[in-house]
Amino acid sequence: MSKIKVCVHGLGNIGKYSIEAIEAASDMECVGVVRRPSSIGKNKVDLREVDEFSSIEDLIKAKGKPDVCLIATPSRHAFDDDSLYLKYGIHTVDSFDIHTEIPEIVEKLEKVAKENNAVSVTAAGWDPGSDSVIRAMLEAMMPVGVTFTNFGRGRSMGHSAAARAVDGIKDAVSITIPMGGGRHSRLVYVVLEDGVSLETAKKRLAADDYFAHDPLDVKAVADSDELAMVCDSSHGVLMERQGASGLTDNQRMIFKMDINNPALTSQIMVSCARAATRLSAGCYTMIDIPPVLYLNMDRKTAIKKLV
Repeated sequence: MSKIKVCVHGLGNIGKYSIEAIEAASDMECVGVVRRPSSIGKNKVDLREVDEFSSIEDLIKAKGKPDVCLIATPSRHAFDDDSLYLKYGIHTVDSFDIHTEIPEIVEKLEKVAKENNAVSVTAAGWDPGSDSVIRAMLEAMMPVGVTFTNFGRGRSMGHSAAARAVDGIKDAVSITIPMGGGRHSRLVYVVLEDGVSLETAKKRLAADDYFAHDPLDVKAVADSDELAMVCDSSHGVLMERQGASGLTDNQRMIFKMDINNPALTSQIMVSCARAATRLSAGCYTMIDIPPVLYLNMDRKTAIKKLV
């Protein structure tokens, strides 16, 4: 049986770990990484000997059309980056993480995907993503109740990327701190551009939708090397639901994990890439997809092993 041909768009944290996850999947091969022309030749060690290209056109000429592309760029570029590949009939998977905008991007990607007979799996990280599936199952088990999702403590890749995009901020790391009851605060360490005050940077961050809804603390550090001393890639979640099953109340369920953030996100995207090759054209989130489609085994084997 031929392997699923996967390419990666971008080589940040998600791109780097995606290459590793593809390498670990016996039914897949990484046929290339598409990067900005200015990035070609840099970070060679992260490529793990995978070929790099400055455009999908160049990759197709050299390797043929991939089956799936993993979009490893910031969420605010997701729709444009997804569309680029969908228009070639290449399935896409992204880890879009702006929760309030997910219904809108699903609707937009649904149109592009169907027009090009392709599949787009969006919001496919661990939250949104696998946590969304857990929340759905908790609600199925307790239809009436309340769920609290408590993140961290840990580095948020989405919030860190958003902070780095703010004018006057050269580099940044955003740490999510759980406050209980599904509430969080944001601690952002920043490297400032020359002439930019910490107060100005904080005001600009607070105006960004990523940070506008939570308590925010901003601290300046001297350079990117010092940022690396602030935190690693660890993160986690504690999810709690209390409610009723039928007419019986006081049911309580807990889900907890402590993880390497980009490694888990990339693994989930790779599993969704597998699912994308088994779905009909359209846009999906993880709660739309039967779990068996994520697995590197057939349905009969999965039932025997897991049911």
